[in-house]
Amino acid sequence: MREFAYDRAVDVSGALALLDADPGARFLGGGTNLVDLMKAGVERPARLVDVRELPLDGIEVTADGGLRIGATVTNSDLAAHPEVRRRYPALAQAVLAGASGQLRNMATVGGNLLQRTRCGYFTDVTKPCNKRVPGSGCPAIEGEHHNHAILGASQHCVAIHPSDMGVALTAFDAVVSYETADGPGTLPLADFYLPVGETPHRETALPPGALITGVTLPPAAVAARSRYRKVRERASYAFAIGSIAAALDIRDGVVGDVRLAFGAVASRPWRATAAERVLTGAPADAETFAAAADAELAAAKPLPHNAYKVTLMRNLVVAVLTELAEEAAR
Repeated sequence: MREFAYDRAVDVSGALALLDADPGARFLGGGTNLVDLMKAGVERPARLVDVRELPLDGIEVTADGGLRIGATVTNSDLAAHPEVRRRYPALAQAVLAGASGQLRNMATVGGNLLQRTRCGYFTDVTKPCNKRVPGSGCPAIEGEHHNHAILGASQHCVAIHPSDMGVALTAFDAVVSYETADGPGTLPLADFYLPVGETPHRETALPPGALITGVTLPPAAVAARSRYRKVRERASYAFAIGSIAAALDIRDGVVGDVRLAFGAVASRPWRATAAERVLTGAPADAETFAAAADAELAAAKPLPHNAYKVTLMRNLVVAVLTELAEEAAR
């Protein structure tokens, strides 16, 4: 591991100043992803600015009935918070599905949003990777890609985003708040992650030097009846091969409101807008649920070894929406 300097920030302005003074610096939250990448030689910061002690660890109900979540809130505290569990249960379920208890105790909300892909070619510095070394190629396309993207990929990168939490936040229209030396700003999570396109190394729309300060969830009555379902290759802690965050409101047998987002299928959490359009105003039955899944997955472009994800995601959509519909009918 490359030698690095270490500073602990005590306030947001101080953290920004430390980063601004050293172009090779990086912010450090829980370190559950960044430190691993440093050990592998993927990340080589000259300085770490520890932001864990910043006063950004609160969760509060907003005046309009949403939630504001601080960037340094740990994943464990997020999943256990009573208002998260009551208002956005799929978010709590996603966080609990995302990692071991030890990792959840360290990982932060801001860091979770910025975690990088677990593609084996990205984490192996002896291999080419456009995300790590732009222009070097994407060996996953012809190589090992059974858990890679089926939606929104390009010839330059087929890696997936690993976050479970991000999938639930995407379903509920979360907005990311940040600070820069020029002042505060916000980004809807729908715009936070950049399309992979020809520049897979550019992952977010955050301005240079920005520090994530929190995430706001707008009020959404439909979110109170929501679920996160994750499929993985083993029952213990593992990254998803496919996941879904879903919320469903049914009135007189018809879908009144719905939220859907997919995980482990694209370079970013995937909002299933085509499926939502099919569902809204349609009968809440298995036929409609399957048609919605087919509408979203019509854009899928699987590789030879990950075509199973199309069937997997179709089955997930139907199963989870059916469960939510049955609960609503009780």
